[in-house]
Amino acid sequence: MSEPLLEIRDLNMHFPMKQGILQKTKNYIKAVNGVSFTLNKGETLGIVGESGCGKSTLARTIVGLLKPTSGDILFEGKSILQYNRKELHQLRRDIQMVYQDPYTSLNPRMKAGDIIAAPLKAYNQTNNLKNRVLELLELVGLKTEDYNKLPHQFSGGQRQRIGIARALALNPKLIVLDEPVSALDVSVQAQVINLLEDLQEELGLTYLFIAHDLSVIRHISDKVGVMYLGKMMEMSDSESLYKNPRHPYTNALLSAVPMPYPTKGKKRERIVLKGELPSPSNPPNGCVFHTRCPFATDFCKGNVPALDVVEENSSGQYVACFYPRENKQMEFPR
Repeated sequence: MSEPLLEIRDLNMHFPMKQGILQKTKNYIKAVNGVSFTLNKGETLGIVGESGCGKSTLARTIVGLLKPTSGDILFEGKSILQYNRKELHQLRRDIQMVYQDPYTSLNPRMKAGDIIAAPLKAYNQTNNLKNRVLELLELVGLKTEDYNKLPHQFSGGQRQRIGIARALALNPKLIVLDEPVSALDVSVQAQVINLLEDLQEELGLTYLFIAHDLSVIRHISDKVGVMYLGKMMEMSDSESLYKNPRHPYTNALLSAVPMPYPTKGKKRERIVLKGELPSPSNPPNGCVFHTRCPFATDFCKGNVPALDVVEENSSGQYVACFYPRENKQMEFPR
């Protein structure tokens, strides 16, 4: 068994909504609402869900860009919320982030070599600086002559490679990837995903991978967590979740994934969710999914389901549902 690298315990990130001249707090946007999970060393945990479900907020909270409202974040068994300024500075060497948009995440006035060298300079690791930067460029599949180029001289995929090289500069233990391929062409997405997998195997990295593309998540992830309206609906190893999704929301998401050969094999029933996505400032009582769930009962409307293991599933499939489904007709060819 691998050792836990990251533990999230009942994490909440609520943003105050202020109104009036006195800017009094009238309500809160519950972007992340009671999320818990464990990420072991060397694993990739994929987080998936609709836009607005809290994936990116969760990522930014973990890397320290946002201070959570409550809950705890443990890194290598220690609560990072108790760290002082000096300890947080050291922690940032171990936790790095790759952002979604490769066009805005790089300084347009800095050369590629200077962008990659920035974290090394911040931690006074300037011995053989240029050689280290050239090594990182080569590691992510770029050329040494790219050192002096500006970001506008690169394609989107190349810019994302620069962002990855920058994240690798300090030899981190955990990399949080916030939809790193969603802004790229499909062919380039595959190249970047393959690069990330190769780097993980070579360097022993741990990934928290945020995405809305279920096909990408399945390809790269060891475990998958499905979020809806700030809560974790289902979590399991990748193979079990895609073969036998138990939560109605997971079933609906997976039913929308295009089939590579729709005329062959079994037909997949398309599940269309009715109703609008509720506002995170006013989530429904009880199960947050009950307003769109085709199987909801009156009990779901007044009670909150915990994220519990499904007893008959030996793989450790966790579902936040009072009536988990059994759907072994799902087929997702690789």
